[in-house]
Amino acid sequence: MMPILFSILRCILTQLLLNISYSMFRNMTLEDNKYLWRLIMLCLLSVPPTLVLGQSTDEKTPAEKVFYAWLSAINSGSAQQLEAYKAAYHKKWAVQTMLDSWERTGGYRVVRVEKSEPLNFTVLIEEKESDALHRENVAVDTSGNDINVKMTIEDISRPSDLAIHRLSQSEAIQSLIRRTDTLTRAGRFSGAVLVASGNKVLLNRAWGEMDKEKHVLNTIHTQFRNGSMNKMFTAIAILQLVEKGKVALDSTVGDYIKDYPNKDIARVTVRRLLNHTGGTGDIFGPEFDANRTSLRDNSDYVKLYGSRGPDQSKGFSYSNYGFVLLGEIVSRVSHMSYYSYIDKYIFKPANMNSTGELPENVHLPMRAPGYMRVKGAWVRNDETLPYRGMAAGGGYSTVDDMLRFVNALQAGKLISKTMLDLAIKPYFHDAPSGYGYGLGFELYGDKQLISFGHEGGADGMNGELRVFPKMNRVIVVLSNLDPPAAHRLVDYYSLRMPVK
Repeated sequence: MMPILFSILRCILTQLLLNISYSMFRNMTLEDNKYLWRLIMLCLLSVPPTLVLGQSTDEKTPAEKVFYAWLSAINSGSAQQLEAYKAAYHKKWAVQTMLDSWERTGGYRVVRVEKSEPLNFTVLIEEKESDALHRENVAVDTSGNDINVKMTIEDISRPSDLAIHRLSQSEAIQSLIRRTDTLTRAGRFSGAVLVASGNKVLLNRAWGEMDKEKHVLNTIHTQFRNGSMNKMFTAIAILQLVEKGKVALDSTVGDYIKDYPNKDIARVTVRRLLNHTGGTGDIFGPEFDANRTSLRDNSDYVKLYGSRGPDQSKGFSYSNYGFVLLGEIVSRVSHMSYYSYIDKYIFKPANMNSTGELPENVHLPMRAPGYMRVKGAWVRNDETLPYRGMAAGGGYSTVDDMLRFVNALQAGKLISKTMLDLAIKPYFHDAPSGYGYGLGFELYGDKQLISFGHEGGADGMNGELRVFPKMNRVIVVLSNLDPPAAHRLVDYYSLRMPVK
């Protein structure tokens, strides 16, 4: 009888500590914290030591054992421990992939167990270096000679009972500054952050080094590569041509690129290219690596990939090549180069004088080198970069220019309000994560917290713009480090800013 009572007590105490930690502790005063820790210590002293330390390995279910073995291995950041885990449970896993996950997240902590059965274990986990939550499920098959493990991890939005306490605007900004300071000291951030509310800029500051070799510091005028954030510019170019009657959303690739080689892709509509439901696939891989310096225009990508058929995806499937096709359509319809068109009809009207896609061999004194993490060290990303940015991504910008883009967009200088509303209408929405996609824009949240924008990320670059139209608020973060350097700060502020 006593072991059963002890188990019940342990479960109650564990859940109490988890609830306190994630729902209350972040927002307590110093006196509250002192009182809380006295209470916790009193509880711990009243429980047998074996219970304080948790279940022994023998008491855990097979699925639970696998989960905690994985958690211990990935939190160690040790290749040796990850190799041992791989040998025991996941022989096909790449240890370097798990090390990259540890580098990106700092490891994970358990928030709460949702289901615990002998062969099935589901748990909520939080990244140690961000507010990101994930649901992990471990299913174990012990019917054969070896343990067969299936593990899935999905992004989820925060449940209401785990919501982070919202702050006043000044408190949220100060909290964001402290968090950015901490990440910069830890080598997890380098870049610039801008927050604006209405016509007022609340924060515009740079952190870290623009050039690590020369120890040149970033400034708010540093030009950062923005990755897939370029997709917003391509989308606006297409929507401008729609408003001019030169492109129709439900016309096809073949209507505008008459000589397109693959007939299946030629039948994909412009709308489906914009919302990533066309099955047009990616551009990155061995072919890109072998040709990256000779791919100098969207048309070069079309020549390389044009004979390729659609992928087998159904519904939403993020496609870089789809936006290359959109860029080529812009050129064919406007009778201008893609670069000339977006410069004339987007960058100049928005006064974005520090934004562009000039080739990498053109010296720009304010364009920051990018740094990617390789085996624990920061290495320049020069050997991964394309010749220049194109319609799917790869340009550069500043935080000020991205705010100018938002202001011009919302003022109707680029497309009409009706067309903008169409662009930020969700064509795809993933309920667990809260992520959605419109016509060239990523979407998050609902009600007052609905937002649109886009993230961009690759080795040595990460940026994100998020616009909250109902609150007239904007946050943009640009970084010359690997993802999620910028994304985690956008999330941090978004979860703490006041809602009004």
